[in-house]
Amino acid sequence: MHETEITTALTKKGLGEQAWWVEQWMELINSYRYKKRLERAWGYAREGNVTSIRFEGRRIHARVQGTEEKPYKVKLWLDVLDDEDWEYVIDALAKKAKWSAQLLAGVMPKDIENAFATTGKRLFPFNLQEVKSECSCPDQANPCKHISAIYFLMGDQFKEDPFILFQLRGKDRNTLLSTLVEKRLTISQEKEQATNEHENTSSIRNATCQNNMMTSPDHWWEYKSALDDELVVITPSPEETAGPAIAGEIPLASNPQFPESQNSFMRELLSYSQVQAQKAMLNAMAINN
Repeated sequence: MHETEITTALTKKGLGEQAWWVEQWMELINSYRYKKRLERAWGYAREGNVTSIRFEGRRIHARVQGTEEKPYKVKLWLDVLDDEDWEYVIDALAKKAKWSAQLLAGVMPKDIENAFATTGKRLFPFNLQEVKSECSCPDQANPCKHISAIYFLMGDQFKEDPFILFQLRGKDRNTLLSTLVEKRLTISQEKEQATNEHENTSSIRNATCQNNMMTSPDHWWEYKSALDDELVVITPSPEETAGPAIAGEIPLASNPQFPESQNSFMRELLSYSQVQAQKAMLNAMAINN
């Protein structure tokens, strides 16, 4: 069984300046209405009455010296997320570079709960009742002062290691970060592959279009992309954007015996262009009706 030792006494400064995630944890115990019991718990946490505190798997096990000769046994745990839920959470964390960077730096993102939202679960307990705890003392209240002392110590520990909360939810620091790095790498590779495929496809499409236009003027009027009915307005092409106008001046041979041959050819070409444009417009209208 994996065990991790945790500091068993607060520093002389108490909790001192608190990170936001420590404050959110401490709000749970500070909402407890029995303030006298909290004062005793604070004293236990400050004066070294907690003789041992450690992780065993996903639970915190502690011993707190009370009025009896033997220390009381305390357990504290949260509901854990299953593998499927964690997969959704890590996917969400990996897709947002800011979250990944902050966690790898040992900082809890302020909007971390958004990553858990897709599972319908939370990282932080919503209220004190969501934190499960047991104590071997005769006090029927829960949390008792011995359990509350562990709350204070966990708040102090969260300052140094925000990943304790992840471990309580079922994912220890090393597993979480290594999986997150792997997921980030996979996403990066997929993006790079998609970009390369898009660039290759675009290059092939452009080369094919240019080749088709050079081999047959019929392809001047082709458009193979899907049309959105709500966004497309089909109108005849203006003369200045027709094929002959786009092609520019055509170097035709001249013959003095037929001085009008060039003009005649251009008129026929323009007429052909207009007929083909009209057919293309009618086809487009038929497809989108």
